[in-house]
Amino acid sequence: MSPRRALVTGSAGFIGYHLSARLLAAGWTVTGLDAMTDYYDVTLKARRHALLAQSPGFTPVQGRVEDAALLARLMAEGPDAVIHLAAQAGVRHSIDAPRSYLEANLDGSFTLLEAVRARGRTAHPVAHTLMASTSSVYGANTAMPYTETDRVAHPMSFYAATKLAGEAMAHAYAHLYDLPLTLFRFFTVYGPWGRPDMALFRFTRAILAGAPIDVYNRGEMQRDFTYVADLVEGIVRLIDTVPVRPTTAQDSPEGDSLSPVAPWRVVNIGTGAPVRLLDFIAAIEAATGKTAEKRLLPIQPGDVPATWADGALLERLCGPMPKTPLDAGVAAFVGWYRDYYGV
Repeated sequence: MSPRRALVTGSAGFIGYHLSARLLAAGWTVTGLDAMTDYYDVTLKARRHALLAQSPGFTPVQGRVEDAALLARLMAEGPDAVIHLAAQAGVRHSIDAPRSYLEANLDGSFTLLEAVRARGRTAHPVAHTLMASTSSVYGANTAMPYTETDRVAHPMSFYAATKLAGEAMAHAYAHLYDLPLTLFRFFTVYGPWGRPDMALFRFTRAILAGAPIDVYNRGEMQRDFTYVADLVEGIVRLIDTVPVRPTTAQDSPEGDSLSPVAPWRVVNIGTGAPVRLLDFIAAIEAATGKTAEKRLLPIQPGDVPATWADGALLERLCGPMPKTPLDAGVAAFVGWYRDYYGV
């Protein structure tokens, strides 16, 4: 029997790298598409792809997800699953450079959906397409924890707005063309090979160098810090949890985000355990053996003071999920950082 084939967009990114490695370890063949944009250190992205390329089952492809001809060629390889992670990320960067989010997150997702739709007219359609969204779509909601059936009408950043639009576009395609689509909302993901613009990376670099760190909202932010391996486990389990269009309204169980008119579902992937930013910094201090010099600052535009997930739907669909303790996850990152940078 031939191995299952996946197309992973954003495969040189933080999450895309870990997901691709997990699929390869499980016997999949993976085609990884990444544009290698310079939003952050391209060398880090190239190192991730180089590690993946040590597996004969991995095929790296450099290009943009907005390239319709390239996507058509990759779809012709007959992927069983498409996992769309390619995006312009970052809440704060979207304030300064919104057009990059329009191009990557809206045009890119549209082009991918069109490619999946075209593949649906062949003898080997994509069995399941999964797309990354974000907890940022919950926006101005204040009731915690966030559940997938909450109203999401007030995004607080343009990044969140583009991701919410991606969810809506995916629903329309699922309804019109009967494409099974699952959106997963990430919370604050961390771990080895993380992005340099994220808090854990920035804080670790500064603390090890003896430099001060900027702590917004005076450290009273609360986040659902999700270890990357736990997140990837959720994605992998969702691949075979294919949504089916309900035949009646009763087919969508209470608390399930399954659409009443489409094979479409949105699922949180988080720990459900909020952590104060000051406590997160304390875990970094413990792992590095150094005390941080903190500059306590007000909250930034586009940020929300707290986010955390209700993970009941994911566990109902996929069973109990792993939850790596924060101190162990932070220590794993700090160990990777020291090794990678020779600190």
